[in-house]
Amino acid sequence: MRGITKQFPGVLANDRVDFNLETGEVHTLLGENGAGKSTLMKILYGMYRPDDGEVLLRGERVTIDSPSAAIEGGIGMIHQHFMLVPTLTVTENVALGLQSRRRPLTDLPTVADRIRELSDTYGLRVDPDTPIWQLAVGERQRVEILKALYREATVLVMDEPTAVLTPQEVDELIVVLRRMAADGRGLVFISHKLHEVMAVSDRITVLRDGRVAGETTPANTDRADLARMMVGRPVQMVPDRPEVQLGEALLEVRDLRVLGDRGDEAVAGMSFIVQAGEILGLAGVSGNGQSELAQAIAGLRPVQEGRVHIDGADVTGEHPRRVRDAGMSYVPEERMRDGVIGMFSVAENLVLLNQGTEFSHRGFLRLGAIREHCRDLVDRFAVKTPSIDVPTSNLSGGNIQKLILARELSAEPKVILAAQPTRGVDVGAGEYIHNQLVAQKASGCATLLISEDLDEVLALSDRIGVMYEGRLMGVLDRAEATVEQLGLWMAGVVEGAA
Repeated sequence: MRGITKQFPGVLANDRVDFNLETGEVHTLLGENGAGKSTLMKILYGMYRPDDGEVLLRGERVTIDSPSAAIEGGIGMIHQHFMLVPTLTVTENVALGLQSRRRPLTDLPTVADRIRELSDTYGLRVDPDTPIWQLAVGERQRVEILKALYREATVLVMDEPTAVLTPQEVDELIVVLRRMAADGRGLVFISHKLHEVMAVSDRITVLRDGRVAGETTPANTDRADLARMMVGRPVQMVPDRPEVQLGEALLEVRDLRVLGDRGDEAVAGMSFIVQAGEILGLAGVSGNGQSELAQAIAGLRPVQEGRVHIDGADVTGEHPRRVRDAGMSYVPEERMRDGVIGMFSVAENLVLLNQGTEFSHRGFLRLGAIREHCRDLVDRFAVKTPSIDVPTSNLSGGNIQKLILARELSAEPKVILAAQPTRGVDVGAGEYIHNQLVAQKASGCATLLISEDLDEVLALSDRIGVMYEGRLMGVLDRAEATVEQLGLWMAGVVEGAA
């Protein structure tokens, strides 16, 4: 790809970007959110047309004006969110959209045989006759790869392919990717997990603000240097965690049972405590009851059985206002749905939960006090915004998360419930959020950190537990926790559970 430029209204997404991929290599495309990675790859896959520049495939200039044209040229793309039909089998998903020699019938036995052959060649264990809905997340990832291999893709783009995998599944995927590269394919690997980038890459290209910030190899760099290239300044990869004397239990959850949206039991009898000055991290693959647990504790979902206590007060099933008044602040995982109102201004969102307190008098808002308070929070929490009057939806994801953090921490909570606090935010914003949570720990807060990012859990937590199918598989002190043990629990393996 030479001189690729792509502009959207008000945004220069790609600015004369050069990127090349060689046969037999894994070339990582790295950058913060908004750096232009996805735009560049969507141009390669025919989803966007560049405003300027050219694409050459095997030395020949080509016009890729649709995903179909990309597939015909041997380019495959595996999206972060799997493109599979749950009710169809593996074979039917692989064959979907392809012409058959037995038209109008589909030659499914031949497709199944080819899937088995590819499975054996690349170590992608999967049963061709199994419906997708019966497969684990890691197995669905294998089906997506098999789809691309079946279509004889020689260039394969993988967008955040490890986002929903356990550590063991990540290790298996890296072996598969190396095997595919050795077989003569070229792979573009997009990820924000720097240890994976270092493990799998032959070359690394870093984008920043739509431009190439640099190209390097794992042998000539390290995680700290990659983060600096992404952000443009040094980044503290692991926050300093001061020694804190633990106090009394400020959050207690006992035998909690909660139903999911489909009436199934999403939380199946969980019990734990979090003490003052402690961060308890809950890891787990997405969809194992983490969201329902957080919502139940925050008063946003009914509790079927069990109790929730905050600083000794029973808040089980109470209104969210009552839970907040008891001393809990909540950083939700869905920030645009549960954290802010996008059309409201920055100032309105900052005082959204406090309008009945010091910012109103006899039913009228004290606008001067509100503006002074909001400007102070924007400065203290480094929220980048043109003014406190702009709609919150205009801010970047990282700055919206900082806004939520500013509002929640300014309430001086006893307990912080932080669910996926850095999901989808930049490295720099993630660094800031981590430091804020550590500062709250030092002040004596009890923090329940729910995160699918195992690096984040390991960096911040004093104790670490793992949720699997609504149950707590075990809890370990941070000093005793290993990636291998946590990964086993994340996969539901009970050996060694505490």
